[in-house]
Amino acid sequence: MVFGTFSIVVIVFVVFLLLSWLVIVPEKQEVIVEMLGKYHKTMRAGVNFKLPFIQNIRNRVSLKEHIHDFPPQSVITKDNVTMKIDTVVYCKIFDSYKYTYMIQNGVDAIEKITATTLRNIVGTMELDELLTARDKINSHLLKEVDEATDVWGIQITRIEIKDIIPPAEIKEAMDRQMKAEREKRATILEAEAIRQRDITVAEGKRDAVLMEAEAKAKSIEMVAKAEAEAVRLINEQKPSDAYIKLEAIKSVEKLANGQSTKIVVPSDIASLTSGIVAIKEALGK
Repeated sequence: MVFGTFSIVVIVFVVFLLLSWLVIVPEKQEVIVEMLGKYHKTMRAGVNFKLPFIQNIRNRVSLKEHIHDFPPQSVITKDNVTMKIDTVVYCKIFDSYKYTYMIQNGVDAIEKITATTLRNIVGTMELDELLTARDKINSHLLKEVDEATDVWGIQITRIEIKDIIPPAEIKEAMDRQMKAEREKRATILEAEAIRQRDITVAEGKRDAVLMEAEAKAKSIEMVAKAEAEAVRLINEQKPSDAYIKLEAIKSVEKLANGQSTKIVVPSDIASLTSGIVAIKEALGK
């Protein structure tokens, strides 16, 4: 019975030693191992081994990209306007040894260096420039903070300004300015619409007058062509003097009645009377 208990204890102890000896490191993670209090090696992803009791795990470091949304930081612009800027920092660890031994609290260090650099940048800019220069601030922040965190084994991959919060009085002034700008644009658009309407109406009237004039000209042209064609046909038939004199009489009658403005008279006006007599005789027969 004692031997059986001893065997179980030995088996448990061996299993414990094996588990202490075996270290499994997940993907995108590294393990810092120390031997007797000093750095010994860095374990990569996969199955690793360490000596029990002599070697111990100092730190497990994730190599994934981290996102840190820091609280808004108070900054002062060049024209002495105090405001708050909210930033988001994307970073990842590229050197587990430096991150373990070169910095006590990496996240806190990133927040402090970001805030300090941001104040330095904003201090060289005026309010109007600050509100329209987010990309410039982002790129400047990324360069400065990334260089400062290299010694800690941290790479800054991206920095974004999430929000710029001006003081209440500045925000009210900006709102009034935006409202005035919108009203100005609305007035300009309304005036432009009225102007365009008047232009369209004038063009419509002009086109109507032109079309009416063109129609009258076309009508006169058609009448003139018809009369010319009629004269040509009459000339082709070689009308007699009696026919010409009869047409002259008709023209005189229309003129007397106010129904004609154009008369056809023979060239020998003096013989008009005798022509009329001859025509009457012909009609009588």
